Amino acid sequence: MVGRSGRTARDFLDVWRGRRLRGAIPVSRLEVPVQGGLHVTWFGHATALVEIEGRRILLDPLWSDRGSPLPGVGPKRLHPMPVDLADLPRVDAIVISHDHYDHLDMPTIKALHRGQDAPFVVPLGVGAHLERWGVESSRVIELDWNEQAELPGIVLTATEARHFSGRLLRRNGTLWSSWVIAGERHRVFYSGDTGYFDGFAGIGNRYGPFDATLIQAGAYNDAWPDIHMLPEQAVAAHLDLRGGLLIPVHWGTFTLAPHPWSEPAERLWAEAKARDVHLAVPRPGQRIEVAAPPELDPWWQVLE
Repeated sequence: MVGRSGRTARDFLDVWRGRRLRGAIPVSRLEVPVQGGLHVTWFGHATALVEIEGRRILLDPLWSDRGSPLPGVGPKRLHPMPVDLADLPRVDAIVISHDHYDHLDMPTIKALHRGQDAPFVVPLGVGAHLERWGVESSRVIELDWNEQAELPGIVLTATEARHFSGRLLRRNGTLWSSWVIAGERHRVFYSGDTGYFDGFAGIGNRYGPFDATLIQAGAYNDAWPDIHMLPEQAVAAHLDLRGGLLIPVHWGTFTLAPHPWSEPAERLWAEAKARDVHLAVPRPGQRIEVAAPPELDPWWQVLE
């Protein structure tokens, strides 16, 4: 009988041997920035742009082809980024959830350091990575859980998550966080990477309700309940948080777990319908107006 770790390894091999999408993942090009309201653009994996009351917050930017410590190693991006990094509009803050390679990408950080003037808002300890890469300490804001950074027109709060951190052989030397993005009239929650835990209800009670939640819904496995959520748990977390519109992230861009490519969206859609949750599953680069989201189109179903 094969043990749990053996089953996981075998499942990964099954995924990476010969699975091919039937077509190209549809990508929308980034539109002209908007000036008001609340809009969310998912670029792929965990990278998203939140446009909130005229401010732009960039989450976990990753423009490299792989989220890996070594060039040419690790799962390759399944779709191009919807916008070249040089063409990204000016942002007001760059928010990092934790220091794993698929969330903290050195080439992207260096390019943003050169091309943008926004502060990097990060969990405790992550600033040391940025400073080693040439980012001035004056542009780095480090926060512990429940600490806030007050920027013009926006407040960013680091909140609890259930995950871990580390790069190469170093593990848990830095903090990992979820995030609350609050303007005067709107609030957004971003989960980062996390297992499901009862802290979501506390975050919802303290900082909610939220107009939108961006929640990790992919790269899961039954063997990893403490670090990544199943799609059904993503819906439960959204409800705990008192969320309005649920937008899944951390799926569809890299093969990081032994589940079918489209399974996260399919399971999330089924659970959202069962629990009467408002859901948007955008194509990469598709801007979602949170107050008037489009009717859900299961675009992913034709690709497997």
